[in-house]
Amino acid sequence: MNADDIRQLITDQLACEHIEIDGDGHHWYAVIVSAAFEGKRPIQRHQQVYGAVRAHMDSEALHALSMKTFTPAEWEQARQG
Repeated sequence: MNADDIRQLITDQLACEHIEIDGDGHHWYAVIVSAAFEGKRPIQRHQQVYGAVRAHMDSEALHALSMKTFTPAEWEQARQG
């Protein structure tokens, strides 16, 4: 499993305005920006993303996924500093 595979799994289930995936082949880090996160707590956002990749997390293909999730407005604010 590579970054493009993980990106595809997530974007197949969640409309993303921006997504970054980085990792070493087993441990992955993601920045995900989606309007679908509006009004949701961080745990709910993470559950949405884990729902998209869960089948692969049970195997050796994807051992760990850490993430930061943003709404488009939160992302714009974070980028402005």
